[in-house]
Amino acid sequence: MQTAIVTGGNSGLGYECARAIAAASSQWQVVIASRDHAKSNEAARSLAAETENQYVVAMDLDLGSLASVRRFAADFASDAMPPLKAIVCNAGVQIISGLTFNRDGFETTFAVNHLGHFLLVNLLLGQFVPPARIVIVSSGTHNPDQFTGMPKPIYSSAKSAAKPQPEADGATAGRRAYTTSKLCNVMFAYELSRRLRAQGRETITVNAFDPGLMPGTGLARDYSRAQKFMWNYALPALRFIPGVNSTSRSGRDLARLVLDPALEAVTGKYFVGRKELPSSKQSYDESQAAELWETSGEMVGLRSDAPRGATTFRLAPS
Repeated sequence: MQTAIVTGGNSGLGYECARAIAAASSQWQVVIASRDHAKSNEAARSLAAETENQYVVAMDLDLGSLASVRRFAADFASDAMPPLKAIVCNAGVQIISGLTFNRDGFETTFAVNHLGHFLLVNLLLGQFVPPARIVIVSSGTHNPDQFTGMPKPIYSSAKSAAKPQPEADGATAGRRAYTTSKLCNVMFAYELSRRLRAQGRETITVNAFDPGLMPGTGLARDYSRAQKFMWNYALPALRFIPGVNSTSRSGRDLARLVLDPALEAVTGKYFVGRKELPSSKQSYDESQAAELWETSGEMVGLRSDAPRGATTFRLAPS
């Protein structure tokens, strides 16, 4: 038996990814990790029935709360789960009504899409049994050279991403926070991969994934009524256009990064669907990625006791 954790696995892309992993083998225990307790449990029951894999379970995880992430990691370690072989960092939010901040004091989109996953992965690194895989779900919107209809990301430091300046248009500020968080996802994946390789732990691979445009998912929950209609009904009819995908197709492509034996030694790459492609120019900036790593560690209360090249953090004194 072996375990895969899928954050946001109770719906959309995460659900379809969890389905593909659970269906691949009854030797996979799949953990559906999300903040909605009822939906996670219902998703686990449905997936177990659909895939005939009885080892699909739900665990509570609110990535917008550092305390919740720590509880999840502690519960996972104490539950005597089968060896941890994969984490799919899929859960995410997009808030277009404007900038909001969580109880920890960080901009909500950055907190959920980056900081929560950053803390989760670092707390669970010691639980991995190599060979193992970490997949970070990003988005083509992280790349300003790719037309997506979204504002270009602006990243100068983790502190500015965690507490961005307001913009005249709140919707633009909220959507830019999303694209910036997706850039952070790619930089985090690359930096973690570099640090694991530097430690001789390259059998734990880390890759970033772009699922393409997937209309009809829960990402539109903060949209206006007209925007929700377009997202849920009009755009799904355009899935014959390249780059517009169903959640089932993208979910299978995402699960492939966990399951495909041919990818066992592939790390530090960016996949769009099933293709390995270049990410944005800024995502390859190693100095910015190192700053993101170190500052994120400070923000979530972790401290590295070794110079750059080390991966493992420990809890900072309170």
